[in-house]
Amino acid sequence: MTAAALLETNLDLPRHQGKVRDTYDLGDGRLLIVATDRVSALDVVLPTGIPRKGEVLARLSAWWFNRIKEVIPNHFLSLVEASNAHELPVEVPPELYGRSMVVRKADRIDVECIARGYLAGSAWKEYRDTGQIGGLPLGEGLRESEKLPETLFTPTNKAEEGHDEPMRYSELEALVGDDAANILKLRTLAIYTYAHTVAAERGIIIADTKLEFGRVGEEIILIDEALTPDSSRFWPVKGYEPGRPQASYDKQPIRDWLASSGWTEGTPPPEIPDEIVAATSERYREVYSLLTGEALPE
Repeated sequence: MTAAALLETNLDLPRHQGKVRDTYDLGDGRLLIVATDRVSALDVVLPTGIPRKGEVLARLSAWWFNRIKEVIPNHFLSLVEASNAHELPVEVPPELYGRSMVVRKADRIDVECIARGYLAGSAWKEYRDTGQIGGLPLGEGLRESEKLPETLFTPTNKAEEGHDEPMRYSELEALVGDDAANILKLRTLAIYTYAHTVAAERGIIIADTKLEFGRVGEEIILIDEALTPDSSRFWPVKGYEPGRPQASYDKQPIRDWLASSGWTEGTPPPEIPDEIVAATSERYREVYSLLTGEALPE
């Protein structure tokens, strides 16, 4: 039997509710971040959840955080499991095990740091229309999904509502300062380059990824999530062929269904059919297994 999707949490702590995550302040310099099974598409949270999606997001983020912590500092402290839940200052119910992370509190830098290694998504549309990506001119003749001559850093602002808007690098420098902008760029590109190599060894192309950073004192650290199907474009190496869209391990089945459903932005989003939910859940679980070499715990 398929587990029910977890859409809401309610712990007796101050809470900030995002599109997918509920973040609780533990009151001691730490946060508890719970990844629910909520799913958003086209900047709208849909009424239907994707069972176990939140577990994939939390466990995969923890896997990446642990791998990169010696090179790039991050906020991750522990994944909440039955073995350590008693150490928290609040009772955490079992349904939140495996989908909750304890992290260091940081002051978020309101920028989405995006690394693009391949020409896809909004970058492909921008290149097709203007010959540029994020204001950076590229040569002629590149095809959809093609590997870029070099990995690009294309930050956007962090919008609470609606679409994030692209930023020029000079705008980033004006917002955070020259030194911080350089750190954000170098760390974003370093994380992407490392993760791309790791994933390729497991038969996956990471076409692009978005990362968030925050400050703890004077230190800039990686926060939020890391290299999940919600924040990255994962393609199977097998069957990869530039010049067309690629198969992907993410919520593309939902995007495709929405596009064909007749739904229009600005109206209440529809319930997602069971078969689309199942296909999306399977994609999340499959990419977790391929990357980590382990099945999602039952």
